[in-house]
Amino acid sequence: MDTQTDSRLTAIETKLAYLEDFMNQLQAVTVEHTKTIEVLKTENQILSGRLHDLIDSLEEIPNRKPPHY
Repeated sequence: MDTQTDSRLTAIETKLAYLEDFMNQLQAVTVEHTKTIEVLKTENQILSGRLHDLIDSLEEIPNRKPPHY
């Protein structure tokens, strides 16, 4: 191979190595974000359930008879 072809091939291999490293880093970040999103979804569901329980309990208070009856 001539020098120009060899240098172009080396440049392509270098770019490919950087792209592979970038993809691996991106995949790791994506996995981490997916785990975080799942935790946040679970927390959101728990908090939403608690909020609905509180709202339901607040609506029941006016319907109670006073303690002296």
